[in-house]
Amino acid sequence: MKPEKKERIVLTNVIETELDILKRHVLVLQTLKQNEPAGIIKLSELTKHPQHMVRYSLRILEQEGLIEPSPQGAVTTESASKATPMLKQKLKEMQETIADIVKELG
Repeated sequence: MKPEKKERIVLTNVIETELDILKRHVLVLQTLKQNEPAGIIKLSELTKHPQHMVRYSLRILEQEGLIEPSPQGAVTTESASKATPMLKQKLKEMQETIADIVKELG
């Protein structure tokens, strides 16, 4: 069965797409933290995302220095635990911006 497609409007389409990707990156990182070391197949099974999407998330997380490859699979770095509070703070700031926009709309 095909997943339900979200209704989107042009004004918010890009940010919604990016949020979906960010959500997946965070899920892959959190899943890896709990199950490291882990490879693409295992992470795909655990996150319920296709392997190609997990591979992309791992590539981005590696570029950010949050994970690194090992012979047994990907593992998180020290930077991963430092990045979590920074990401939470940035998301809170974004929430405030969204709240301001909602107020503007009345």
